[in-house]
Amino acid sequence: MYIGVTRDLERRLAEHRDGRGSRFAAKYNLHRLVWFKPFAMLADAIKEEKRLKAWKRQWKIDLIETTNPTWKNLTPSNAPAMKTSPSSS
Repeated sequence: MYIGVTRDLERRLAEHRDGRGSRFAAKYNLHRLVWFKPFAMLADAIKEEKRLKAWKRQWKIDLIETTNPTWKNLTPSNAPAMKTSPSSS
């Protein structure tokens, strides 16, 4: 399971598909997007990334399955509605 932050999700997905995304994703052949959360502020996204990386694997699975119970490969256009998190300012 890979957790990361990007400003351009479509570009990042293409990079992962082409093996250019991250060493971790390439090593474990991770190519499906199963959950994402948009943020208005990059700093808030980074805080959330750090928080989620500290979670137990089962907590991450539970989070994914609340909006994507079949682990469907998502794109920004076919994803369930997710609200952008407001900035903390």
